[in-house]
Amino acid sequence: MRFHASAVLALNIENLDLPNKQAKITAKGGDTLWITWDTDTAHLLPRLTAGRTEGPLFLSEHRPGPHRRAATDPDDICPGTDRVRLGYDRARILLAHYGDGLRLHQLRHSSATHLGEANVSANVIMTKTGHKSLRSVQRYVKPGLAAVHDATEVLSSPRHRR
Repeated sequence: MRFHASAVLALNIENLDLPNKQAKITAKGGDTLWITWDTDTAHLLPRLTAGRTEGPLFLSEHRPGPHRRAATDPDDICPGTDRVRLGYDRARILLAHYGDGLRLHQLRHSSATHLGEANVSANVIMTKTGHKSLRSVQRYVKPGLAAVHDATEVLSSPRHRR
């Protein structure tokens, strides 16, 4: 059950479970998947929702004109602001401009890489990223020397451990 940036961009505010820092999305292939976020993101979400209780989570900065509005799915228009859902292409452009050349797809990979560097298990990374194959996740799990030292220390008798 892999998910893509487009599935995250399709989130509506009512999909968010703010107290539990998770949201239900429709993943590639139509599967339902729960995504989670960290405390830093949880602190940013109120600024993003700005008091809104329904509609698209990510909004473009523009309101659609009459012709575009007629061609836009009503679910993609925020009822409180009349702004439209942020699309993949616009998100890509904004990230390229403000994100030092990052691409949307890279966010998922950099997240997995950071988890691997923090010695999070491959199974947890696999669940977090939605990869189906352990082999796909192996590229993110590259323990450093400190992790090898910690693993070696597990082999010491309990009375000699520091």
